[in-house]
Amino acid sequence: MTTPPFAPVSDADLAVLRAQLGRPARGVIGIAARCVCGNPTVAATAPRLPDGTPFPTLYYLTHPAATAEMSRLEADHVMRELQDALADDAELQAAYQRAHEAYLADRAQFGEVAEIAGISAGGMPARVKCLHALAAHALAAGAGVNPIGDAALERSRWTPRQCACAEPGPLLDDVVADGGAA
Repeated sequence: MTTPPFAPVSDADLAVLRAQLGRPARGVIGIAARCVCGNPTVAATAPRLPDGTPFPTLYYLTHPAATAEMSRLEADHVMRELQDALADDAELQAAYQRAHEAYLADRAQFGEVAEIAGISAGGMPARVKCLHALAAHALAAGAGVNPIGDAALERSRWTPRQCACAEPGPLLDDVVADGGAA
């Protein structure tokens, strides 16, 4: 196991997530990673949403600057480059398999959902499918757990070490002052 359990998600966190996503966040069970200013960067999502839908993506990248950067990398064909590296490197394949297993173990702490058994996120363990999900896992679990997520973050112009929030800090403070309303 790597990261969970998470501290309970607050009304302020949910309001910030709503502002980041432009819609209410679904099934949030915690904040797996935060910006240096305190705003959520990665939401942890239940394996079954409140409406009953199975949801394999435990680690969901929400930070607008981070998601934009992962989209830019995908548009620049970085997924193909990382997939090629994965295909050519047995050590990388083994590390990516371990990342997949760690992801499944993290999610299992919140319940088993038969429809998504053995499915993690981002294409693990054999493909590179979604840099957003892989970067979210890397941010939540820490460096060294997901080598492809780490590689995407290393290639990124966005960094978790510097705030790039549209409204750093005060967004979270304002939400708390308003009683969680955004």
